[in-house]
Amino acid sequence: MTAVELQDLRRIVGAVARLRGETVKDVTVRSDVRQVKVEFESGLILVISGERDAQGRPRLEVDVVEAPHDVGAKHQIEVRFD
Repeated sequence: MTAVELQDLRRIVGAVARLRGETVKDVTVRSDVRQVKVEFESGLILVISGERDAQGRPRLEVDVVEAPHDVGAKHQIEVRFD
């Protein structure tokens, strides 16, 4: 495994620091175990995934995102053909 860039570690720590004091609502793991999604009561979502970069080296991706505010919205694109 290759060394992790310091910049990447700082980005990961910053993302995870947002979660201090949060309560876990749900955890989902992909069947191929390449991604873990942790949902929190506040609506924040932590996504951790293992990917390969263009050179084939393993890369850890960690992101914190907010759930959509309008949960009733359709999650699809409407396309009309005239």
